[in-house]
Amino acid sequence: MTIIEAVIQGVIQGATEFLPVSSSGHLSLFQHFTGLSGETAVLTTVTLHIGTLFAVIIAFYKKIGALIREFFSMMKDIFTGKFKWSAMNGDRRMIIMIVISILPLFAFYYFRHYFTAVSTDNDIIGEGICFLYTSAILIIGSRCSKKYELTGRSLKTSQNLTVPDALIIGCFQGVALLPGVSRSGSTIAGAQICGMKREESVEYSFILGIPVILAGALSEFMDLGAESVTVDVLPLIIGAVTAAVSGYFAIILIRWLMKSDRFGIFAVYTLILGIAVIGVGIYEHVTGTFISELLMK
Repeated sequence: MTIIEAVIQGVIQGATEFLPVSSSGHLSLFQHFTGLSGETAVLTTVTLHIGTLFAVIIAFYKKIGALIREFFSMMKDIFTGKFKWSAMNGDRRMIIMIVISILPLFAFYYFRHYFTAVSTDNDIIGEGICFLYTSAILIIGSRCSKKYELTGRSLKTSQNLTVPDALIIGCFQGVALLPGVSRSGSTIAGAQICGMKREESVEYSFILGIPVILAGALSEFMDLGAESVTVDVLPLIIGAVTAAVSGYFAIILIRWLMKSDRFGIFAVYTLILGIAVIGVGIYEHVTGTFISELLMK
């Protein structure tokens, strides 16, 4: 992998990690079309995901700092017997709901190799179908949110979610392990389906992604530990930094789009992309020629 390829993948990862269009799906397509798929692609993807974590930390540092302080306060209350479910403040309740949203991932964890196989094989039809799924849930989430607003129902915040709400969001996040299914789009749509405010759903989704991305990166690194993967370190570092920078600006953009109610544009984009990707995949099957081979000529 060259430095230019690392920068391109960093921009793709940073922008699409937070925009609800699936970073893993776009990276998988880029790696497929450039012939960079395989075990090296998995290592690159993991490294770029870590880069985007810095973007989240910078963008939400005040909220993250408050949650960290509240976490230690909660641990103190638990060990001293002062913890009460009914007396939790907003930040403490958000911490509990995030933990509950993570729990469904343990069930999906046993199928992680099947999810990874979709992005490392040479068939992109699976990614195309996943893009269509992303488009569908974005449409459903947006309609549910507007329905709640039209009926005058009080929308929820991240600090008054219920346990069933957190589990539903967690299940949406589990499906997003598939390349082409957006993690941010899935969790935001899941939160909207549960009646959460649009701006609050964005914050909850991105903060929820911090422990999930860290755990996923650790799992992938452990799986690659037994493999002999040779890759230059410098391009990986440059790619990670690029992902962090582009990710930060993507977060600013997504906040503005959500506030101005222009989130539906991503449903249209993933719908068109999904159809196009399936078309290319079918072409490759019928002709027996990969697009990457044509590009190399």
